[in-house]
Amino acid sequence: MENKRRIAILGATGSIGQQALDVVARNREMFEVELLTANENVEQLAKDAIAFDANAAVICNPQKYGELASALEGTDVKAFAGIDSVVQLVAGDNIDIVLTAMVGFSGMLPTTAAVKAGKTIALANKETLVAGGAFIMDLVKKYDARILPVDSEHSAIFQCLMGAAGNSIRKIHLTGSGGPFRTWAREDIAKATAAQALKHPNWTMGAKITIDSSTLMNKGFEMIEASWLFCMEPKDIEVVIHPESVIHSMIEYDDGAVLAQMASPDMRQPIQFALCFPMRPDLNSKKLNFSQLGKMTFEAPDLEKFPCLALAYEAARRGGNIACAMNAANEVAVAAFLAGQIGFYDIPALIEKAMDTVPFVKTPVLEDLLATHEQIMAQTKERIK
Repeated sequence: MENKRRIAILGATGSIGQQALDVVARNREMFEVELLTANENVEQLAKDAIAFDANAAVICNPQKYGELASALEGTDVKAFAGIDSVVQLVAGDNIDIVLTAMVGFSGMLPTTAAVKAGKTIALANKETLVAGGAFIMDLVKKYDARILPVDSEHSAIFQCLMGAAGNSIRKIHLTGSGGPFRTWAREDIAKATAAQALKHPNWTMGAKITIDSSTLMNKGFEMIEASWLFCMEPKDIEVVIHPESVIHSMIEYDDGAVLAQMASPDMRQPIQFALCFPMRPDLNSKKLNFSQLGKMTFEAPDLEKFPCLALAYEAARRGGNIACAMNAANEVAVAAFLAGQIGFYDIPALIEKAMDTVPFVKTPVLEDLLATHEQIMAQTKERIK
């Protein structure tokens, strides 16, 4: 195939990155892997860089550069270290598509660099738009970049919108499984452990996003991301709990018609759709069998049991750098919960405190976002102590 798509996968050793590499492996005629990055996992990064004949590999932890360089010795893969290397390399002329699958706010600087270079961004790092949606979307317009969503919900919305024929929509129905604690009583959720929270009923994901799914903060993040991607007011994005995870999201037109995108829960489908757009190659995924599907159920989210979702709507309403503060506090709180340092409901309590105390910046630029993130990270760590 002529004109292969030259891709960079940021966060290649994580869940999304590994599934993206599986998509690439099944469509080798379409892709040329130029850059792979990881935060800590040198062994997997080196293994994949060699297997996919990548041009370069970056380990974000500079202390592990020697280990990476040694693992790549005798190959054609160039070894680099540090986030500055990622920022520089994603802007290179040898890259067409940047899959941003880094965890948390760490994706902000590389995504900003890729947007400024006019790349196509396959966006899996939702925190970038959560923390700096106005800033990033202004850059997208200025530098004529393109964002293709990778989250299953946003991919579903995008796919539904392809049939809109220019008609506006009145509402987005953003579906979610409800996580592992959907049917639990609040007093039982209060005593939940990280091990219990990590048992997602439908999806296989990294630890951080799985905890976010258990608190419904992930759904709040997705609501904010959808508002930026599809130019919708948060009040017009309705979260619907759908435990079967068959419908990945829906759009509703002014006349009441609703379009839904459906598929078995497999993240490779939205990953492949973004990387191969507008083509739809075969995917060895489990296909829906409607005669065996049984019933599909829907319910409203319980904001008393899952206050993080309400906090996300509040952050979106207040605007400015409030969502950036929310995201920073959440990152620290989730890490502390995973480490057994705090309880489940300490997570929303810490987030609310951060949102209420951060100095407000109405129109934040990159420096404001970086400062807010660092300040709230430090303050939240102190509160946990």
